[in-house]
Amino acid sequence: MTRELTIIPELVRMFVKTKAEYPGAMILGWVSQFASYGAMYTAIALIIARFGTLGGWTWSEMALLLSFHLLSYSLGAAFSFTQFRDLEELVRMGRMDAILVKPIGPWVYMVFSGLNIGYAGHVVLAVGLMAWALTQVQIDWTPWMVLYLLATLIGAAMIVCAIMTMIGATALVWVRSRHLYSIFFGFWELARYPLNIFPGVLQILLLTLAPLGFMSYVPVAVALNKEVVLLGGWAASASLIAGPVAVLLAMMHWRFCLRNYQGAGG
Repeated sequence: MTRELTIIPELVRMFVKTKAEYPGAMILGWVSQFASYGAMYTAIALIIARFGTLGGWTWSEMALLLSFHLLSYSLGAAFSFTQFRDLEELVRMGRMDAILVKPIGPWVYMVFSGLNIGYAGHVVLAVGLMAWALTQVQIDWTPWMVLYLLATLIGAAMIVCAIMTMIGATALVWVRSRHLYSIFFGFWELARYPLNIFPGVLQILLLTLAPLGFMSYVPVAVALNKEVVLLGGWAASASLIAGPVAVLLAMMHWRFCLRNYQGAGG
């Protein structure tokens, strides 16, 4: 463990240094991400301006929901998306074997040798939108509420990282797993809206098998003192444990896939 803690900063430094060799491309990527999400959120704002609310949520409340969703995704995906999306290629080409014999845990190596700083555009937009939204909505600010929002933001990032880890790890057994990310992003796009606008089946899926409802809807609804579908009074407690539970399941899945990995040759 001590060795890994000393190696992690060096892995991150080397990866950031390689990305910084092309600053123009890096900055252009940040700007394009900022513009893409900004245009999407503007469209949602125009729809709400036309109809007044979306599922009972005003624009300022939706802005908080969207910013929480984007920020938690950015934090979680920075540690997992590109790293585990590429795991399929590592397995298929036989390069995963080299990672398994490194003097550091394979998960730690993959995560921190590819820490994605490309989400900076997401973070800037999310933090800016959140800062504005928090001045517009009514939240009963107490020390508990501050800690709750911080804890659920971290927990939401943990959910994203856990799911992406599980999808990537599946390639160790199936060889192919990248197609599962399209399913993830399908549910991820739904999770940026209040769950009460969806049919009951989708609400259940987004709180169980694809628990992305805990990314933003549940914690933000609790903070705004809104009724949470299906969970009711259990919403606050459920949102606090959702992240750790997802991480525990991801650890179990990761270890299972590693035990059953047979290499590129089968």
